[in-house]
Amino acid sequence: MPADAVLTPLTTHLCTTDAVPESAEQVGAALVVVLGPDEGGSAHAEAWAAARRRVAEDAPVVVSQGSAATGERCVYAVKDAPTSDDARRIGAQVGRLGTTLDGHTEIVVAHELLSDPRRTAAFVEGLVLGGYQPTHVSRPTSATTRAASSATVVSPSAEPAARTCLVTDVEDSVLERAVVTAAASLIARNLANAPANIATPQWLADRAAAVAERAGLEITVRDEQALAAEGFGGLLAVGGGSVNPPRLVQLDYRPEGAKGSPHVVLVGKGITFDTGGISVKPADAMSAMRTDMSGSAVVLATIDAVAALGLPVRVTALMALAENTFGEASYRPGDVVTPFGGRRTVEILNTDAEGRMVLADALAYADDHLDPDVLVDVATLTGAARVALARSMGALFATEDDLAEEITAAGDAAGEPFWRLPLREGYRPLLESGVADLNNAPGGAGAITAALFLQEFVGERRWAHLDIAGPGRSDDDTALLSKGGTGYGARALITWLGGLT
Repeated sequence: MPADAVLTPLTTHLCTTDAVPESAEQVGAALVVVLGPDEGGSAHAEAWAAARRRVAEDAPVVVSQGSAATGERCVYAVKDAPTSDDARRIGAQVGRLGTTLDGHTEIVVAHELLSDPRRTAAFVEGLVLGGYQPTHVSRPTSATTRAASSATVVSPSAEPAARTCLVTDVEDSVLERAVVTAAASLIARNLANAPANIATPQWLADRAAAVAERAGLEITVRDEQALAAEGFGGLLAVGGGSVNPPRLVQLDYRPEGAKGSPHVVLVGKGITFDTGGISVKPADAMSAMRTDMSGSAVVLATIDAVAALGLPVRVTALMALAENTFGEASYRPGDVVTPFGGRRTVEILNTDAEGRMVLADALAYADDHLDPDVLVDVATLTGAARVALARSMGALFATEDDLAEEITAAGDAAGEPFWRLPLREGYRPLLESGVADLNNAPGGAGAITAALFLQEFVGERRWAHLDIAGPGRSDDDTALLSKGGTGYGARALITWLGGLT
């Protein structure tokens, strides 16, 4: 598969049907049937009774009968799903079941939840997320390809079920939207999980160009010369020590029906690998740092989905891309850096507080040149946010209560919750410096002081900051998640943007 397979993740082919097929012959393939507790009638009552005796009550998939391998109908029974979160988790279990099959099996799902459009959409999201398998980088097999590149072929480690049919009369548009929304998370995961020796700033800019081409977006890529000419001091400082120079990518979605809608600018932190720079990280803290560009992956996947869904809202995405390593031109503790626009100077106390430096450039540029009605940044920014909220939710900061409430509600609906933390002005003096306007690493209340730092570069805009340092990465391969980047925030943003129309 080509490198751009990261932008087209494999998902099960989704369809609807009026009734459960009686045999595999009706679908021309091995057949797996997934039934809710009130589906299937008395023929499956015994299976349900056996399931309840054999398995814990909270196990979503609880029993099987028959053998798909021998062409018989294979039946799985699943529990109730009274909420969207329940439906999403059951969908993930069915999606995972699909990856254990041979790729030629049809899964048919009959469940009470499929009578409700909201729970059906959540089930489909879970189905797509659960069926995800990370891409693997492989050495090309042909001598010709090997001569061109030794590590550019990517392929998933397993495939989802070839086809999944839902017994439902919910409109196809609901299902299609759910697939696009969940697939955005998968694209963000693929980008975040790509090895840093492949996923350089330029490689990500190339992926953004591929998205722009297929989605009909306008794109501008600023290279290191353009960044220097226009004064993007943060990106140049952070990326100065790497042989892979920084990039600032701008994508614009301007639908015809967006007249009168707000202009939303999404900004993503895009540190393609973070050694910490001269303030080097411990080895154990460095191994996952290829996912430190998750914010840029999320905003790219989000604008791609917004275009695919045709949402009538104007969106701009900014990807602030740099590799934070060390070399002859690395920035140093004690340096004074001037981010874009010259509105603030920054004393560098710690080169490992680099994310806020590249975001400062992008946020200031958005404020000065893009005139957004709403400005939202997404970043794996602080360990403090991860310590405060662990892996299960992101931190949210916002300048206005209604914006915070909108994003919180969207996150809850999408299964990506955020918890609002305060922009407490009492901590602002911690940012002061004796040699510059600000310092980049004040310590103490780390998530809040990082947000206060970013606020210095957004002007008077309506602004929200999403710190996904906790949920942006997963150590587990269970339910909705797989190890590595999670794409956290993409579904929440798509849901929020859909509500603005």
